[in-house]
Amino acid sequence: MSAHSRLDPKFQIEQEDPAHPDSIWCLEQYFAEIDQRFATGFDRTRGRAPGDGGFSPPTGAFVIARASGEAVGCGGVAYRDGGFAEIKRMWVCETVRGQGLGYKLLLDLEVIASRAGFSVVRLDSNNTLTEAHRLYRRCGYSDVAPYNDNPYAELWFEKILT
Repeated sequence: MSAHSRLDPKFQIEQEDPAHPDSIWCLEQYFAEIDQRFATGFDRTRGRAPGDGGFSPPTGAFVIARASGEAVGCGGVAYRDGGFAEIKRMWVCETVRGQGLGYKLLLDLEVIASRAGFSVVRLDSNNTLTEAHRLYRRCGYSDVAPYNDNPYAELWFEKILT
């Protein structure tokens, strides 16, 4: 359990194997939601970056947020060539949105990246995810030029970790 998960005893955030049933369930919810929200839908085969599955050590990490033992959120960080870590697949269950869990997930993923030796984190996003963009900017992310060719990305962000 990370230090950030102690901010609110309601949520526990822990590193988990991406193949764990809770990880798979969260990712399925994530993909279903973005498929609905994106104007063009979402095709998993087109939205994968090279190494996107690398959410396990030593190439990355995956976290699950739970409330009362039930999975309610997730996120991954992948360690990329070029000296940065990329945050991917952040999702929070609709039933717990607005309670600060997205913020806690983002901080935990940043801590994981920092402990792995990265001082720069990046992420990409689709224009429809406006609430996520507000979170990123509030947490110190700046808009940057495209750093990948993700066909669903329309915005790219970066943060220098201190």
